[in-house]
Amino acid sequence: MNDQGTEGQGALRAASVRVRGGITNAGDWADRHIPGGQRIFWIVMGLLLLLLVIWTIQPNPNANSRRGRFGGGPMPVGVARVVSGDIDVTLNALGTVTPLATVTVRPQVSGQLLKFDVEEGQMVKAGDVLAEIDPRTFQAAVDQAVGTLQKDQAALQEARIDVQRYANLVKLNAISTQTYTAAIATAKQAEGTVKTDQASVDQAKINLQYTKITSPVSGRVGLRQVDVGNLVESGQANGVVVVTELQPISVLFSIPEDNIGAIMEQVNGGQTLRVDAYDRAQVKKLASGTLSTVDNQIDTTTGTVKLRANFDNREGALFPQQFVNIQLLVNTLHNQVIVPAAAIGRGSSGAYVFVVNSDSTVSMRAVTLGAVQGDKQAIAKGLKVGETVVTDGADRLKDGADVEVPSNKGKPIQTAAPPASSSASDDARAKRKAAMAAAMKQYCSTDLAKYCPNMAPGSTEARRCYFTNRDSFSDDCKNAMAKLRGNGKHHRRGGGGGGP
Repeated sequence: MNDQGTEGQGALRAASVRVRGGITNAGDWADRHIPGGQRIFWIVMGLLLLLLVIWTIQPNPNANSRRGRFGGGPMPVGVARVVSGDIDVTLNALGTVTPLATVTVRPQVSGQLLKFDVEEGQMVKAGDVLAEIDPRTFQAAVDQAVGTLQKDQAALQEARIDVQRYANLVKLNAISTQTYTAAIATAKQAEGTVKTDQASVDQAKINLQYTKITSPVSGRVGLRQVDVGNLVESGQANGVVVVTELQPISVLFSIPEDNIGAIMEQVNGGQTLRVDAYDRAQVKKLASGTLSTVDNQIDTTTGTVKLRANFDNREGALFPQQFVNIQLLVNTLHNQVIVPAAAIGRGSSGAYVFVVNSDSTVSMRAVTLGAVQGDKQAIAKGLKVGETVVTDGADRLKDGADVEVPSNKGKPIQTAAPPASSSASDDARAKRKAAMAAAMKQYCSTDLAKYCPNMAPGSTEARRCYFTNRDSFSDDCKNAMAKLRGNGKHHRRGGGGGGP
């Protein structure tokens, strides 16, 4: 036995020497005939060796058809009950806060600016005095016009007395008819003069009133355009101050022309459509208003239609020229089959879910999607109310896999519309959503505009669109999103299952 073993080892060493010698000779040949020489040769050999190792350790897909994708025992998953409820059909858009009135207050008479009666940024009402011009010149004009009026009124009174006297004399044939007629003409001329004088007095008084510059609208006073002591002129371009109406205020936004039919159907039916304005991160709700106006034409360059929504803005959360995210409630669908959006998977054949069976296995089932609202997804076809679907861990499952359902440990199954979480959880979610929106806006804006138009960065629709089309997104975008997902992972304690 020892002799045979020694003989075998010797043969193995001899074979090894021959293999090494052959590889060396092959390397020498490559060095002589291939550009790059032995370096390229050894790289190719290394790749072949790596492929051999991968092929060797590849698990047999038929080894256990009821295990998770990565083998092991039952896969722990999160689940939710399919429920019936209402779904709000909303449209998302980017909007610009636009005041209903912005007025540049210009002086209507010329003169020296004496003082401002309001402070910059002060809220004023229509008719409030904003500034004053030196009134002395205009007061003198009023006095002069009044004096002229009084003089001409006296002349008119004298002319009327003459007419009355001449009327009696002409009856007695004491004067000629011509003299009487001339007296009447003189009286009428005096009446015209008095009317002209009265108009001059009225104009002078109006000009005097114009020395007090008043606000034509209610709103907030902007920065002063001229300082006290300067000579201002009637109608000067920059005015003295700008007043912007803030309450109420409007938001202009655009929607794709494909959605105009659904909106007009509601508007023509007499429905008042609710519009919510959110901050740029789409986390904080700023104000709620109503749809006011739909533009009368489509912008052919963008294929969109402009809309205006009005807001009371009593809290002052909306500021002129501010960019906001708009959610327009178009319709509410009742008695819908609803699951969490996290339960939906997408493959080459369409959307699907994993349904939990009574024996703690899962079945992959194709579904037809309906409307979506936030984290709620309506199912038009494929599910029934009361069934249980996988919401967490579906990426590690395949059809027929064993799962570990939370209810099996005495914990209730989460419903599709979970109760409100604690404030701490809400804050954490809000921060994650804000971080997602910021990352998408910074790294994915170009890709979103191309593959996900009219979707606000960080919104549920934008995230879903990203995961559907991420192979086409830029590397910078994918790296940023991968980093966020990595920071948000929750690692399970304990054994089982092999998933991250």
